[in-house]
Amino acid sequence: MKSSLTGTKFVAFLRPAAVGAVALSLGSFAASAANLSRSIEVSATPAAVWSAIGAFCAIKDWLPPVGMCIEDGRSPPTRTLITKDGKASFVETQTARNDREYSYSYAFLSSPLPVTQYKSTIQVTARSEGVSVVTWTGSYTPDSGKEKDAIDALNGIYESGLAAIQARFKK
Repeated sequence: MKSSLTGTKFVAFLRPAAVGAVALSLGSFAASAANLSRSIEVSATPAAVWSAIGAFCAIKDWLPPVGMCIEDGRSPPTRTLITKDGKASFVETQTARNDREYSYSYAFLSSPLPVTQYKSTIQVTARSEGVSVVTWTGSYTPDSGKEKDAIDALNGIYESGLAAIQARFKK
């Protein structure tokens, strides 16, 4: 009995099967990237907020778990954050900065969090006269099997930091 799959019909049949096999094999090795974005309204001008949070090591003044920030003085700068309890440290490098637009971006070089490829931006924008919005965004790849741990940790960090910034400018 002769097969009915010949020429272009065979290729048309084979292509979806090959694509499916490649997708399945990639899925077993690579966790999918994730994004996170949190914002909070602050009762101050963007310039006032930026003067409090814009310096790369100012994070020690507004992110509650951070006890110490050590900046290397290079360009672009790298900072080492050490938690107040001394049990964890993060090494981050600044990847972009725009003081006119009140923003900077950074990436993890090392971190105790179950993520790789972490990149983040903090930006302050005007909402209305005397009111700003601080937005903290990040993208990362969670470690396989640690997706919930990663999002829970990052959510906690973002929310505690933004709440501390907001509290600093309460009227």
